[in-house]
Amino acid sequence: MTCEHLRKLEEELLSAGIKETYRGTPWTDNCREWVYFDVVLDTASIAARMNFAPCVTVHENLDPKSGTERGFYCSECLDAIMGLVEGEKLYK
Repeated sequence: MTCEHLRKLEEELLSAGIKETYRGTPWTDNCREWVYFDVVLDTASIAARMNFAPCVTVHENLDPKSGTERGFYCSECLDAIMGLVEGEKLYK
């Protein structure tokens, strides 16, 4: 499980049946538990209703060489919940 700052979103996504595609440490630095889901996360909508702590920010990587991703990163605990940058499935 991800940290207390992201756990509610993680539980929501799993309860909604969104497919988890990866869980672990994708990079050696600034990562603890990163969870990737097969869905586009509507970060503005999710952030507005989740009322995340200030340590949680939107993270986006648009470099196709390393793999595109968009989601939420906790700078305090080094955890993240990531989704796709584009696709048909949208989670609000």
